[in-house]
Amino acid sequence: MFPVARAAQSLVARGIQRTAVRQVHRKHEPTFHDKYGTMVLLSGAAMCSAVWGYVLTQLKIEWGISPVGRITPSEWRE
Repeated sequence: MFPVARAAQSLVARGIQRTAVRQVHRKHEPTFHDKYGTMVLLSGAAMCSAVWGYVLTQLKIEWGISPVGRITPSEWRE
């Protein structure tokens, strides 16, 4: 059983070595994320900030809508 296990291990190791050598010789081309990742992230953050800035300043949202002091009770009718 020991020689069979050793042969299987050497086959696996040889396959891994071949794959590693094949990948080392391949020319690395930058992917989309390598080229544009930072710009996409920054433009998305800027767009999000601009939209929320507009929402918080232009839509006349009343913050802290507590009825205390604004609502007066009406007279009781019988």
